[in-house]
Amino acid sequence: MTKKSRTALRARDFGINIGRYPSGGHNAITDVRGVRVGHVTLSHGSGRMKPGRGPVRTGVTVIIPAAGDLWRSKLAAGSFVLNGNGEAAGLMWLAESGVLETPIAFTNTLNVGDVQAAMVDYMLSKYPRIGISDDTMTPVVMECDDSTLNDIRGRHVKRRHVLSALENASPGSVAEGGVGAGTGMVTYEFKGGIGTSSRRLPRKAGGYTVAVLLNSNHGKRHQLRVNGVAVGLEITDLKPLEWKDGSITVAVATDAPLDSRQLSRLAKRAMLGVVRTGAVSMHSSGDVAMAFSTANRVAHRPVKPVHKLSLLSDFFIDPLFEAAADAAEEAVLNSMLAARTSVGRDGNTIYAIPHDRLRLLLAGAAGLKAVKK
Repeated sequence: MTKKSRTALRARDFGINIGRYPSGGHNAITDVRGVRVGHVTLSHGSGRMKPGRGPVRTGVTVIIPAAGDLWRSKLAAGSFVLNGNGEAAGLMWLAESGVLETPIAFTNTLNVGDVQAAMVDYMLSKYPRIGISDDTMTPVVMECDDSTLNDIRGRHVKRRHVLSALENASPGSVAEGGVGAGTGMVTYEFKGGIGTSSRRLPRKAGGYTVAVLLNSNHGKRHQLRVNGVAVGLEITDLKPLEWKDGSITVAVATDAPLDSRQLSRLAKRAMLGVVRTGAVSMHSSGDVAMAFSTANRVAHRPVKPVHKLSLLSDFFIDPLFEAAADAAEEAVLNSMLAARTSVGRDGNTIYAIPHDRLRLLLAGAAGLKAVKK
């Protein structure tokens, strides 16, 4: 369920190379060792919406952030909220404790409770002492509003879909665009959804990997910039007749040894990459990022009161900040370039960004730069 379609295009296919650092092998969040991604896509029905019955254009995407026992051996984590018109279940405890102890899920706004309940079921099945002789937990679930295309009132993402995404999560290539939680998402009034990208630092900067997976559902057309080119001012047609301003939710993964404070700073820099694509964080937008590191494992029930963790000095953190911004910018573009035109409830149509016109605009901008030189 995570394999990329052979016909799906990405920013690199358009000659867009953002930043100075190379990507990992898959140019995806799975380039951080141990990270797995799973999608379940729900797309059926057409025509006039019948609330509770469809048409359905939604889904769920999950990240299993590390190999091994995540509950008993947790990860350092942090978060950043650029604009809080939304919900991110489990984020309060993540920010307070500084650790991630469950998988991460993305879904639509009204399905947050259902998805979190399914994640609780998943954790209880793996750890039967939770809530009895062991602590309780609050799984991390982030949302975006897909009601432009989806019968969101139907809350069509069920327990079985979440469990399937978790059970089938895998490493390697990650499907992007209108898949999983991105099925009903709209980005700069084009089709958007799931996007991912990674950066690998040179050995002299630690050789660390920084990677992003996001669900893009934000922005107005005139704001869109692709690799610095004001594409949204040029492609003014192909707009939806009905559209709701949405949000973006972001997960950042790294194998660099960072603590919670530093990871919150890293999540903030990922949002700078989103902003490069034109986002200004509108009043109605829920723009939330979280970040985790696989470098250290934090014991759930430590034997000794003091434990040692490796930690990167802040004086060497700037390359990671740069990598996070670059990966997030490219992930937004990947989410749009991989997406296809989608017709949803009441015939609402969200068009894919036209690849041929985009190529011409980028080539024209490159030619103009060459002439000026």
